[in-house]
Amino acid sequence: MRRFAQLVAASALLLVIASSASSRSGTLTGQKIAEFSIPTVKSYPAGITAGPDGALWFTESGGNKIGRVTTAGAVTEFALPNAKSDPEGITAGPDGALWFTEGDANKIGRITLDGQVSEYPLQSPQSQPSEITAGPDKAMWFTQFQGHQIGRITTAGRITEVAIPSNTSLGITAGPDGALWFTETQIFGASPGDDVGQLTTGGSVTTFVVPTANSSPLGIIAGPDGALWFTEHNANKIGRVTTRGSVTDFAIPTPATHPHAIAKGQDGALWFTEYDASQIGRITTAGAVTEFKVPTQNGAPSGIASGPDGALWFTEHNGNKIGRISTEE
Repeated sequence: MRRFAQLVAASALLLVIASSASSRSGTLTGQKIAEFSIPTVKSYPAGITAGPDGALWFTESGGNKIGRVTTAGAVTEFALPNAKSDPEGITAGPDGALWFTEGDANKIGRITLDGQVSEYPLQSPQSQPSEITAGPDKAMWFTQFQGHQIGRITTAGRITEVAIPSNTSLGITAGPDGALWFTETQIFGASPGDDVGQLTTGGSVTTFVVPTANSSPLGIIAGPDGALWFTEHNANKIGRVTTRGSVTDFAIPTPATHPHAIAKGQDGALWFTEYDASQIGRITTAGAVTEFKVPTQNGAPSGIASGPDGALWFTEHNGNKIGRISTEE
């Protein structure tokens, strides 16, 4: 929660630059959206992922808990050992458990489907792990808000780290090329930044500059077209980068939405959260954007993931809810 608050605060200091790419405008309300309240007050849900049990699992950065929601909307919560661990990113591991980051505790956590928690401390002090993904090598890879590094943890809990150019890395995902792809930003004036990076499992790093200055790239996901798609938190755009490093971006019709996370839908489009607009966006691989209002005003949609039911599931950071949006009207 602290890292995201810092990013939002820093965004207010930067200039939002208009895009030259075209998008189809439209804020729609016809899509079916359901919301489910989280029992813990001020839980500030952040990351979300589909679990191997057919449910969605999410982090509660303010509640210091890991949550689970069924596709019927039933929520269960599991407390973490540390009072102020600040869990954020979460992913399903190859071992049948869920793996997550603990930013304030500076640890990587693991939770089994019955709620048993294990924790693994990082060797680098105060690196503040952020997002996490399962890699092609059956390990988990994670970004760090501080420290010029990307981390790797095996299912046995062994942690190694790879140096990257920027101090701040945020989103991370496995690419179609067998590498890890991540976003890094020049938040707080760090340099270099505003890049998308490619990291091989052998530790080789290549970075590609995002064309829009001060864009603050954040969430990233592999798309259905063989490219990587990412949010530009401060530029109000969605970016696309090929595995050869060619970058393009597309404007979001609603101004100053601060797009956050992005996921691949089962409808062949990319879906993303608009934190400040309380909307869910959809972009086709051709760049056409539509947007959908979330019922809770100022809910601040944050994380998003494709569910086993064909819908997109998202966290509402300020709304203290889990949302579901269907891919069909």
